[in-house]
Amino acid sequence: MLTIGLIKETKQPADNRVAFTPAQCKWINQNLPIKIVVETSANRCFKDDEYRKQGIEMVTNLNDCHILMGIKEVAIDTLIPNKTYLFFSHTKKLQPYNKNLFKALIEKQITLIDYECLEHEDGQRMIGFGFFAGIVGAHNGLMAYGIRTQTFNLERVYKTKDYRQLINTYFGVKIPPIKIAVTGSGRVSHGIIEIMNLMDIQEVEPEEFIEQKFTYPVYVHLKGKDLYQHKITENYKRLDFHQNPQDYNCLFKKYLPFTDVLLNGVYWDTQVPRLFEMEDLKSNQFKISTIADITDDKHGSIPCNLGDQSIENPVYGVDRNTFNKTEPYLNHVVDVMAVGNLPNELPRDASRYFGEQLIKYILPDLIKGESNIIDKATILNEGKITKPFEYMKGFAK
Repeated sequence: MLTIGLIKETKQPADNRVAFTPAQCKWINQNLPIKIVVETSANRCFKDDEYRKQGIEMVTNLNDCHILMGIKEVAIDTLIPNKTYLFFSHTKKLQPYNKNLFKALIEKQITLIDYECLEHEDGQRMIGFGFFAGIVGAHNGLMAYGIRTQTFNLERVYKTKDYRQLINTYFGVKIPPIKIAVTGSGRVSHGIIEIMNLMDIQEVEPEEFIEQKFTYPVYVHLKGKDLYQHKITENYKRLDFHQNPQDYNCLFKKYLPFTDVLLNGVYWDTQVPRLFEMEDLKSNQFKISTIADITDDKHGSIPCNLGDQSIENPVYGVDRNTFNKTEPYLNHVVDVMAVGNLPNELPRDASRYFGEQLIKYILPDLIKGESNIIDKATILNEGKITKPFEYMKGFAK
């Protein structure tokens, strides 16, 4: 029987999410040829006793497990050699801050299956916390705008018990007649739009967003075809864009004079054109005062993302002229909300959602022991870089 161990999170700042909830572990143990054991943890959003009450074995040693599952990067000194790990390694983009982790995974001959690389045939990601990142990010972005303008107040998400209680805090909140740009087409944007609907913010078409004034709050949902255009053909083809993003221009600048709040949910890597450039902040045409960079790439699709803040203090200012980080809500700054672990504000809901995806899409293939989906998401096989990730060989040196 396959034994899976849920590891305690060791990255700092601490993450309190988990791959499976206690109820999900019980269901797996009763219905699949899998035994789930859980490493004890004082920081997890589900307490050890909640797992014990569901009959789940709590352990301090995971050496006997075949597969180890976590959420964020694993501390190097806790890695168990020759094991198979599933977690978000944040290495596929050659992130320099995880270079030592990647080298350690190789040295310890570990098999790494990265959640971020688990994809459907068309390249759409299977597994992620994006929906709840979108919910929390949209809330925090609007919260920041409310503080800046002193027109409405939103409570902090992490102070609510769960998503249901968060929804109750929206009763009576009236958003002024602002224009909000929502970017992206994946789970993050779905979460953003959920908040737009809950706050009674109306969707309009791109042309209306630019040309009309409204007496109520509106948002425009800008997907790939609205944001990017081929430099030669002036068309947009999703597959070609993902394969050759450097051949496209970004069209977002035409929305800058009409947007009050930007809620960003686009996927970005170094070849994808940015939504705007830093110099644009100096322009009188740059109307945006609040940006929630929910996908959160430092100097990425949002170039004035100067790095992460904490859940407790999620917003900073960027001076429009010097581009330096400042306190937020000042007259001459753009407010930026950038937090790397937004779903941690709703950890129990986010973990439940994540576990459902794993049960539906991934556990059957782990049981079979062979799968094209898992093979394509395996960055390291017993410490060796696999063919789809050969571009990372220089990163490992």
